Amino acid sequence: MQQTNRSRHRHITSFQVISLGFLSVILLGSLLLMLPIATKSGQCTSFLDALFTATSAVCVTGLVVYDTATYWSLFGQGVILLLIQIGGMGIITIAIAIAVVSGRKIGLMQRSTMQEAISAPTVGGIVRRTQFIIRTTILIEIIGAVLLAPVFCRDFGFWKGIWYSLFHSISAFCNAGFDLIGIRAPFSSLTSYSVQPIVNLVIMMLIIAGGIGFLTWEDIKNHKWHFKKYRMQSKVIFMVTGILIFLPALYFFYFEFSNVPLTERVWVSLFQSVTPRTAGFNTADLTLLSEVGQMLIIMLMLIGGSPGSTAGGMKTTTLAVLVSSALSVFRKKEHTHFFGRQIPDGTIRNAATIFLMYIVLFLVGGMVICRTEDIPLMTALFETASAIGTVGLSLGITPDLGVFSHIILICLMFFGRVGGLTLIFATVSEKKPNGSKYPQEKITVG
Repeated sequence: MQQTNRSRHRHITSFQVISLGFLSVILLGSLLLMLPIATKSGQCTSFLDALFTATSAVCVTGLVVYDTATYWSLFGQGVILLLIQIGGMGIITIAIAIAVVSGRKIGLMQRSTMQEAISAPTVGGIVRRTQFIIRTTILIEIIGAVLLAPVFCRDFGFWKGIWYSLFHSISAFCNAGFDLIGIRAPFSSLTSYSVQPIVNLVIMMLIIAGGIGFLTWEDIKNHKWHFKKYRMQSKVIFMVTGILIFLPALYFFYFEFSNVPLTERVWVSLFQSVTPRTAGFNTADLTLLSEVGQMLIIMLMLIGGSPGSTAGGMKTTTLAVLVSSALSVFRKKEHTHFFGRQIPDGTIRNAATIFLMYIVLFLVGGMVICRTEDIPLMTALFETASAIGTVGLSLGITPDLGVFSHIILICLMFFGRVGGLTLIFATVSEKKPNGSKYPQEKITVG
C-alpha cells in the first residue's frame, strides 16, 4: 500500500511539474511580449494579447491576434521563436539538458517526469534519449534553414533571409505555424509560395519530421531501413501518417483545387493534407474551401501528430487503436492486434477516453464561441479544433474575437499541449487491489 501511494504521488507530482513548467514559461513570455521593445510601434501590448501569443507559441499552435511580421519587432519575434523552441522540444527536455550540461545529477523524479513528457516506454536510458532529442532537433532545424535560405535570401536580402529561414525552419519542425510572410499581406501565411517547390517540400518534410515523434526517429537511427525491427508504435505511426497524407491529398486534388493549374494543384493539395496535423501553415485561402473541405481539415486537426513529437492533437496512435478496435468488433474477434502484437484492453479504454475528451472540449468550445460571437458554427468549430489540436490554421476570425472567446482558445491550446498528461496519469495509476466494489451486470451498447 505504501509503495502504491508513493507511486501515485510521483505521477501527480510529475504532472504538476510539467504543467507548472509550461505555465511559468508562458507567463514569462507574456511579460516579455508586453514590453514596448517587443513591438515595431513601441507600444505596450495588453496582457491578454501577450498571453494569447505566448500560449500559442509555447503550445506550438500558431493562432495569433496580431500578424507576427508586421506587429512584433525583431526582439518580439525572437521571444516568440524561443518560446516555440522550448514548447516544441518540451520544458522538461530543456531542463534536463541544462542539468546535464551543468553536471548536475538527474534523479529518479526527473527521469520519471521526462519519461511521461516524451511518452518513452521505460525510464531507463532517458538521459541518453534527451541528448538524442536535442541533437536531432538542432540538426534537422539547421538542415531546414540551409535549404530554405536560397529562396528567402533571394526574396528578402541576405540577413533577413537568414533570419526568415531559421524562423520558418524551427516553426515548421516544432509544428508551430508562426510565419513572417505577413510583410507581403498580413495573415497570408505561405500563400505567396504556393508553387515554390523548395519552400513547399522543405516545410512539409519539416512538419512530418517533427510530427512523427522522437522515439520513431530513434528507431530510424538504430535500425535504418530494417522496418521489421521497428517498435510496433513506430510502424503504426508510419502507416497512419502515410494514409492521412495520401487520402486527403487525393480529395483536395480532385474536389477542392480542380480549377487551378496542374503544378499548383499538386503542391497545394499535398500541403493542405500535411499542415493540419498540426503545423498551421497554409498555401491556399481556407475560407474558399467547401464545408466538406473545411470539415476534413477539422478532422485532421483533431487527430494531430504522434506521441512524443512536437505536434498536438489526439495522436495518430489513438486513431489507429480506435479503428482497429472497431474492426475487431466487426470481425467478432476478441482482441485487437497490430503487426502481430496484441493491444492491451487498457490502451483501448485510454484511447476512447482521449477521443471523448477532445470531442467534447472541441464541440463545447465551438458552440460557446458561436453563441457568444454570433458567428457560423462551422467557423467557430474550425477555430476550436485548431486550438485544441495545437494547429494554428484559421478562417480569419481569431483577431476579431472577444475577450471571453480568446480565453476559451487559450485554455484549449494549453490543454491540447499538456492536457494529455492527465490521461497519462490515469493510465499509469495502479488499479484498485481489491477490484470494483460494484457487482457486474451486462449492458447492451450499439
